[in-house]
Amino acid sequence: MDIKYNSAGLIPAIIQDSTTKTVLMLGYMNAEAVSKTLETNKVTFFSRSKQRLWTKGEESGHFLTLNSLKNDCDNDTLLIQATPEGPTCHKGTDSCWGATNAESYGFLSELESIISDRRENASAETSYVSELFEKGINKIAQKVGEEAVEVVIEAKDANDDLFLNESADLLFHYLILLQAKGFKLDSVIEVLKSRH
Repeated sequence: MDIKYNSAGLIPAIIQDSTTKTVLMLGYMNAEAVSKTLETNKVTFFSRSKQRLWTKGEESGHFLTLNSLKNDCDNDTLLIQATPEGPTCHKGTDSCWGATNAESYGFLSELESIISDRRENASAETSYVSELFEKGINKIAQKVGEEAVEVVIEAKDANDDLFLNESADLLFHYLILLQAKGFKLDSVIEVLKSRH
């Protein structure tokens, strides 16, 4: 691996959770730290303040287990994907930026939060989601069934716009059903991962 260390013999290393893709921290490595990381599979840095190697977690037990180590296009920054064993920041947070290290599915995670908020805080008179939850699990499950049938019907036709709209309706109602049963996407994703 061609690594361009700076004049102090160091290279910045961005640490990212290999599963959630959350950026956890930034550290610096010298050639010895890179070598030790690859040898032990525990992310090791060069501490500029202590002027020595230190393996993340050597005191706290919150190690970073190496999954991959890559150079950027200029060979002057490393991206290390790792599995954290506990919080990464020395202040006890998941990341050095205070971000929670949780898996996110982009807009779908945002939509789950909106559904949860409407369930807990909106009235049935002002919110379709709240109204569905008030009607109960049978009505929610019925809506998922109806939307699934509509997706199948539109899949057999040539109108992609109708197919996508019905697919969105199905996914939306499925997210409601998951929450009505006490689950979220994470639960389904875990099942899929276990089958992989």
